[in-house]
Amino acid sequence: MKPTLQDVANAVGVSRSTVSNAYSRPDQLSAALRAKILDAARRLGYPGPDPTARSLRRGFVGAIGVLFTSELSYAFTDPFAVRFLAGVGEVAERHGASLLLVPLPRERDRARAAVDNAAVDGFCVYCVGDEEHVLGAIRDRGLPLVTTAPEAAAPADRFVGIDERAAARSVAAHVAGLGHRRVALLGDTVLPDAPPGPLRLAGPGDAPRPTTHGRLAGFADAFAAAGVPWPAITVVNAAGNSRAAAAAAIAPVLAGDDPPTAVLACSDVLALGVLDAAGPHPGLSVTGFDDIAEAAAAGLTTVRQPAEEKGRLAAALLLEPPADPADGHLLLPTDLVVRTSTGPVPRS
Repeated sequence: MKPTLQDVANAVGVSRSTVSNAYSRPDQLSAALRAKILDAARRLGYPGPDPTARSLRRGFVGAIGVLFTSELSYAFTDPFAVRFLAGVGEVAERHGASLLLVPLPRERDRARAAVDNAAVDGFCVYCVGDEEHVLGAIRDRGLPLVTTAPEAAAPADRFVGIDERAAARSVAAHVAGLGHRRVALLGDTVLPDAPPGPLRLAGPGDAPRPTTHGRLAGFADAFAAAGVPWPAITVVNAAGNSRAAAAAAIAPVLAGDDPPTAVLACSDVLALGVLDAAGPHPGLSVTGFDDIAEAAAAGLTTVRQPAEEKGRLAAALLLEPPADPADGHLLLPTDLVVRTSTGPVPRS
């Protein structure tokens, strides 16, 4: 049985609070008494109070929880996520705070447990699926939050993000202006547990992830304005946000009898996977989203958004909250970056 704080108190003949002070408030004890307590603790094998429990009791943990998709590796392998987390970490470091990465299982009960059990002072909600459920769980804990999907935020929440729909509309309008009418839209895990390949969606709102349905809605707006209704657009699901998953999902679509002349992807990583699969289709136009480092080298037309700045502002809203709640709602600018991956519809 592990020795406890009470065992140390009994061995020295002092109260539990005196033993606790030896660790957390040494200025309250004489040097001799503190040394006696620590000697007894070492002799008994008592490691000291649980730092998490001690932090929670005083109401401060010194950590930000970053909630994101179910795969922990995403935080280290997705180029945009890496840059976003670098921005969060920069501000956290300035405040002496640490980061707790919390991947969220898809099951609601398990996701709720992950939120409830995280020992943090507040949450940054980044790229999660069931956003409203997650935000509700955080609000129930009474902890501050900042979300990067503004449309899921309540008026009292802090958020920093972009107008996903307007940004997606800009790149789709560019493609439509080049004459493309037979198009495919590619996203990752557009619907939970959906197989890779073409999907049937009644509309963009069927995609539960706010970022995804915002981008799909923007694509749809631009093509509707060009006379292409939603049912005439092919929506393709990739099993994950990776080049391999994108290539696997889009390959059968490109090999079909009536392939698209343009593919608009919801991320640069997916778009690069489309380019990997597009060898036999040299006239295919492809667009991405985010403008990661690899996009420029590939000549990828995309939407640029400020990844590191997004992370810095998200952390600042948690650690340096504005006095006026209205100042906690930040929309960042985006830019359409046109490169060589898009061009006019090839002649038959």
